[in-house]
Amino acid sequence: MSRYLDHLPAVFRQDPFAGRFLLAFEAVLTGRDDVEGLEQLVDRSADWIDPLTTGEDFLPWLAGWVALSLRADWDTETKRGFIREVVPLYQQRGTLAGLRRILEIYLRPLDDAVTRDDVVVLDTFETPAHYFQVQLTLSDADPARLRRVQETARAIIDREKPAHTFYALKVVVPTMRLVSEELREREGGVPELLILGRNTVLGTRDPA
Repeated sequence: MSRYLDHLPAVFRQDPFAGRFLLAFEAVLTGRDDVEGLEQLVDRSADWIDPLTTGEDFLPWLAGWVALSLRADWDTETKRGFIREVVPLYQQRGTLAGLRRILEIYLRPLDDAVTRDDVVVLDTFETPAHYFQVQLTLSDADPARLRRVQETARAIIDREKPAHTFYALKVVVPTMRLVSEELREREGGVPELLILGRNTVLGTRDPA
C-alpha cells in the first residue's frame, strides 16, 4: 500500500484500490526502494552541473554551456578537469597566460611530453605591430602526430587570440637523439638510437 494513504481522509483508506493506485504517484514523486523519484532528482540537481559529479554522457552537454568542444580521445577525467578549469580561464582570454594554458590542456593528450615549459608564447617583437609567436616542443617527429598538433594548435589560437593580432606557429621536434648505453637498456634496447661510445663519437679522435 502507498504511504500517501496517510494523507487522505479515513473513508478513502478503507479502499484497497486507492492504496494501489497511489503507488504510481508515490514512485514518480518521492520514489520507492527501487525507483528514484522527482524529490531525489531535484535534491541532486546540483550534481548535474558540476563536472566532477555529473554523468559521463552529460559532459558534452555541460561543455556546451561554456562554449567548449571536447576532444574525442580524452578520457573522462581529462574532460571533467578541463570543463572545471576553463571557466576561470575565460578571465584570461586574450592574454599570453590564458593562451598558453589552454594550449597546454588541449595538446597534452596528443603528446604526453608536452608540459608547461614546452608551450611558449612570445610577444616581445617590436615590429610588426600586433604580432606574436607560439612555439610548441614535441617529444618526437612522428608526421601524423605533428599534423594533429599543428591543426589543433591553429584552431585554438585562431579562436583565443585578439582579433587584431596575427601570429606564427613554430613546432619544434627532435631530429637527433644521443643516449647512453644505460638509457638504451632502460628503453628496451631500441637499436636505431645513436649510442655514445658505440656508434656515435663526439669531436675528433687523436690518431696517436
